[in-house]
Amino acid sequence: MRVVAALICLCLLAACGTPYERCVRPVQAELRTVDRLIAETEGNIARGFAIERQQHVIEERVVCRLADGRTGWCFAPVVTETRRPVAIDRSVERGKLETLQARRSELQALAVATEARCRAQFPEG
Repeated sequence: MRVVAALICLCLLAACGTPYERCVRPVQAELRTVDRLIAETEGNIARGFAIERQQHVIEERVVCRLADGRTGWCFAPVVTETRRPVAIDRSVERGKLETLQARRSELQALAVATEARCRAQFPEG
């Protein structure tokens, strides 16, 4: 029952926002993603290497409440992240950066047009 209630709450939260905000959200989300990728690529070029992230799940022994109400030991999953440098080809990264910047320009123009369309469609904002 708790799972169902949690899912209903998540669905309601996802639907939050004014109609205008829901209208412009997809383009803004893609623009933020491209901005993040541009920043990451610029960092790779500046450093001369990329940083690869890997997540690992380990079982950690923790104190917990047992079914009969007593306190005891049990295992809980814990996610850890490791980072390691990875060699890059700077010319490939520069090409990737140019492509991302071109995509950002396209998305920026699309965002302006979408905002105007959404503003006309939902003037109350």
